[in-house]
Amino acid sequence: MTMIDKTYPIAEKLLAGAVQLAEQLHQQLNQEADALIQEHSADLINAIAANKKQLVLQLEQFSKQLAQVLATEQLPVNQDGVLGYVQRAEAAGLFAAEFRNNWSQLQITAAACKTLNEQNGAGIDLLARHNQRSLQILKGKPQLSHTYGRNGLSQSELYSHSLVSV
Repeated sequence: MTMIDKTYPIAEKLLAGAVQLAEQLHQQLNQEADALIQEHSADLINAIAANKKQLVLQLEQFSKQLAQVLATEQLPVNQDGVLGYVQRAEAAGLFAAEFRNNWSQLQITAAACKTLNEQNGAGIDLLARHNQRSLQILKGKPQLSHTYGRNGLSQSELYSHSLVSV
């Protein structure tokens, strides 16, 4: 019995679990996107963020475990290493079609998660900037006003006054 005969069932199980985790992460990112559009409470967005963090930690654990499996075959921890692992499994007579499909699905889902996460991050950044700007206006903090002088040159002036007093 070769080493790959021993590690392959483990790798197959790890990969199937990672696909499920990635799909759950994708669902959380979709929920976050909806929450940002529909302006749900900060508590909901924070709960989603906590769920995402846990899923990412579990996916990182998968990555470490996969790296150990690849190390047993002295393969690099990257796409080529995984494909080399699958080729070795097939050469050893193991049926690897499901492994290939799961790996492909993981790559697709991870790419979709990355895109959604970047979009959500941009949305959150925009909301944070809007909130910060609103607070600055309400608190009357000094802000720069960019105007043009009589000579046509740009000039900046500080202005400050509260719009609301309580």
